[in-house]
Amino acid sequence: MAFDFGALRRHPDVEGHGLEASDAADRLILDEAAARIAATDPGELVVVDDAFGALALAAAGAGARGIRSHQDAITGERALAENAERAGLADAVQSMPLDPELVAGARLVLLRLPRSLDRLDEVAGLIAMHAAPGVAVVAGGRIKHMSLAMNDVLGAWLERVDVSHARQKSRVLTSTGPRASRHPAAEPWPRSERHDDLDMTVVAHGGVFAGTGVDIGTRFLLEQLGDAVPDAASAVDLACGTGIVAAWLARARPALTVTASDRSAAAAASALQTAEANGVADRVLVHRADALESLADASEPFVVLNPPFHSDAAVHAGIAAHLFTDAARVLAPGGELWCVWNSHLRYRPLLERLVGPTRQIARNAKFTVTASTVTDDAR
Repeated sequence: MAFDFGALRRHPDVEGHGLEASDAADRLILDEAAARIAATDPGELVVVDDAFGALALAAAGAGARGIRSHQDAITGERALAENAERAGLADAVQSMPLDPELVAGARLVLLRLPRSLDRLDEVAGLIAMHAAPGVAVVAGGRIKHMSLAMNDVLGAWLERVDVSHARQKSRVLTSTGPRASRHPAAEPWPRSERHDDLDMTVVAHGGVFAGTGVDIGTRFLLEQLGDAVPDAASAVDLACGTGIVAAWLARARPALTVTASDRSAAAAASALQTAEANGVADRVLVHRADALESLADASEPFVVLNPPFHSDAAVHAGIAAHLFTDAARVLAPGGELWCVWNSHLRYRPLLERLVGPTRQIARNAKFTVTASTVTDDAR
């Protein structure tokens, strides 16, 4: 019986029109890898960056067992678990961190190609150094998000890269023959960069937004935070990425405890290491979480947010709305959400509705910084 891709859901990730739980690239990867999947023994198949479980569960539906899976987003990991339970395949797949144990002894890796070449480099290097000598990597994506540079990244770690025919605007790269050692030009992961103008070091794993840099929106936000909620004893860096805001706040305010939260495993690991690199790990608590689920209602005076607006490759306002709503839940009466956003997104009415009265703190040619206050009436 063919696997029912239509039964897959994105929940607890954002759901809505145009947001699907699988696509043509998933199906092409599975078709290109079908003979290899059938030939795997239990424990030999690994799936990486499978958005909501389509690859792992279709492989399980074809008989594969002992599948190891890593998804960067905690919402994707939970969606896989929910989809597996509904399909009666919960025992076939185990979610694991992105580390050597994930790929140790693997003979087949199914991979959704990430949009970030750095992420691809980190994953490919891990596979080449720790999977079985005969491992095959079957990696695919939508053609509009692929580039020839992906062939080069895979080719730096594996001897052979074969390219499939295109189908339904998707393509697959099949790579075999892992090289015995890290290629000479590669830097180890995670990577770090010193920013003398901020007197800070940023540490990043592959694929985290802005990498070891500091994006211009975050820089603009940092310029405004000096006097923000000056009496706060604690603060939250929501959707923290590499944790630069959390570390900056902890450095600037020695009495402040900061919670840094991100749904991305790579971001959470980066934020922890950024805090360590800047000597504030004792006052920066890092959570891999869906928004602020780890924090209690009405518990925080100060939340800072540079919201993402992509869900995978799709631009969707539901991501920001989810973050705004949870920030409002966590803020105590009188607490403030300080937010930077691309001005063309016009988030202010949404902030007014979901959080509370919102004032503009600063605006430049591209970004707006606002502060939204939770009132007693909102409770």
